[in-house]
Amino acid sequence: MAETSDPAYFIGLMSGTSMDGIDAVLVSFGEDARMQVLGHHSLTHSTPLKRRLEALASNRGCPAELGEVDALLGDSFAQCALSLLRDVDLAPARITAIGSHGQTIFHRASPSPAFSIQIGDPNRIAERTGITTVADFRRRDIAAGGQGAPLAPAFHEWYFSAPGEYRALVNLGGIANVTHLRGDGSAPLGFDTGPANRLLDLWCQEHTGADYDSNGEWAAGGHTLPALLDAMLADPYFSLTGPRSTGREYFNRDWLEHYLAAYGSADPRDVQRTLAALTAETVKRGILAEQSPDSVFICGGGAFNPVLVREISERLAPARVETTQALGLHPQRVEGAAFAWLARQRLLGMAGNLATVTGADGPRVLGAVYPGGLGGSDTE
Repeated sequence: MAETSDPAYFIGLMSGTSMDGIDAVLVSFGEDARMQVLGHHSLTHSTPLKRRLEALASNRGCPAELGEVDALLGDSFAQCALSLLRDVDLAPARITAIGSHGQTIFHRASPSPAFSIQIGDPNRIAERTGITTVADFRRRDIAAGGQGAPLAPAFHEWYFSAPGEYRALVNLGGIANVTHLRGDGSAPLGFDTGPANRLLDLWCQEHTGADYDSNGEWAAGGHTLPALLDAMLADPYFSLTGPRSTGREYFNRDWLEHYLAAYGSADPRDVQRTLAALTAETVKRGILAEQSPDSVFICGGGAFNPVLVREISERLAPARVETTQALGLHPQRVEGAAFAWLARQRLLGMAGNLATVTGADGPRVLGAVYPGGLGGSDTE
């Protein structure tokens, strides 16, 4: 892909562990390769589609169901991308490529063989939009001995690092992950620290009927249960070191029930507050296991939960804790922008992983390319 004086436009598509919908982020790269975010569009999954995704992610479903949901989700990704382009009045022909993370329905870092499955057929994205689509980012890293996750730290280094300043980036999605940007020229470190919105949302849905705890208001009415928190913190995952990744395959309702059954009865609001404390404490440990950073920047949906952010900030004092908005990128747009950047890396033939993060044998060019063409349109 040749660099020109005209900006190159890319779209990143992301659907995370919470499975609540799709985020599409439009970015441009100028001649100096600097990135600008030009637009963002969200598409909420329909209730029937979300239920089918959750069933597949719980290892319930036959090959026919997997194939059908893969196709339906691919169409939804395409719809979200096209809606974004209408929002900004930009023709699909102007877009160099779409980077689609897909929807993870199963991720297993161990035992061997490791694998990671994302669905949302990229052939359908390319066909419906007419835009070259890059997808399947994780499996090459896994084939090279890595865990295939997290992948965002390479983008974090490219966009957020600053010489001489130790920064920690915290993504609070369904799962929380931390990136260490040490500012001294050394390779970044990054890993999944444990659950974030995944368990908080699940517990809130079960006891209030709401999809999530808006502004952390329900948790704010509860109190942390120290014995329950200590029991959960003793889980073997939190003692792992080195490259590590996890997902809803591990941190799910069965995991939570195991600890609740041993604890006994509790006010649901107190459990919610304790889950927030669990996320905050494991994020803190993931950061301070290296050294105390100068600054901590938070992104992802959890950045909008004041209770969760306060729990983290208090544990990391006196470090400066802000959202990534302070560095010029809205916290809800970071992951979408990351996969737009990864698509660009793929077309340039440049590595998209960090071996110090995933544990791969070395840098690898990530993603498979699905060419756009005459089959696409700018209508849904």
